[in-house]
Amino acid sequence: MHYTTRCAVWLFALSAVGVFQSAQAQTIFSGAGPDAASITGSVNSFRNALGALNANNPGLGNINGRREINWDAVGDAFSAPNLFPGNFLNAPVAPRARGAEFTTPGSGMMLSADDDNPTATPMNFASVNPTYADEFKFFSPQRLFTAIDSTIVDVHFFIAGTSTPARVKGFGSIFSDVDLDDSTYMEYYDAQDNLLLTVQVPAHQGQQTFSFAGAKFDQRVISRVRIVSGNTALGPNDDPSNGVDVVVMDDFIYSEPVPEPAAMTALAMGLAGLALRRRKRV
Repeated sequence: MHYTTRCAVWLFALSAVGVFQSAQAQTIFSGAGPDAASITGSVNSFRNALGALNANNPGLGNINGRREINWDAVGDAFSAPNLFPGNFLNAPVAPRARGAEFTTPGSGMMLSADDDNPTATPMNFASVNPTYADEFKFFSPQRLFTAIDSTIVDVHFFIAGTSTPARVKGFGSIFSDVDLDDSTYMEYYDAQDNLLLTVQVPAHQGQQTFSFAGAKFDQRVISRVRIVSGNTALGPNDDPSNGVDVVVMDDFIYSEPVPEPAAMTALAMGLAGLALRRRKRV
């Protein structure tokens, strides 16, 4: 399902021709259910709203398109039992140039092992807790994503393969095993770190269930997304009947990252200065 709402926050943006002020409308997409098919319609609607899938090449892609991360092409050396580097998917080479980097207040981030990894590490983070083998399920095979010692992951956007800060107009994520209605949510922030919107991720009780949520703004205003996955980090405690909800993530879907307003303004001023110097020489 999806619906449109209007944020109470007014955003200020600087353009090449002056300052403008606008209220940001958003469309929210969400779904939950016992299997991958339960959320596929919501996921595909969100994809279509963001545009065609861009190639994972460095630089600015089609600004009317989208990028995706499904984690599955990342090698064994950067998956469980090893930590995942937060900047791995913003390298200046294809196919790692995705324009997104990740941080956490925890001790690191991790991708789950696949079924033929050389260390025989169990899938679905079962090396952390054996019950996870039957609790989590991947939407796209076979890796899942989580923070370690925290429920929080921050997603920061860049021009793909560079250190240039960027903005997106939409971001969504797939989750596995959201049992409690208020445990999992995403916060969307602008370049000034103002909270624009909080989106609750829908729950579906049971094991190996799926949830999806995403928001698309009418302009590119999102600089950071904070994802809170469950109310307890992965570990020995996992008992939804006692209010404990452990959640992991799968695919990330977001629009093409474009430069921050300051970067766009600097570029416009540089071009204007260059044109002025040329006119003077003439």
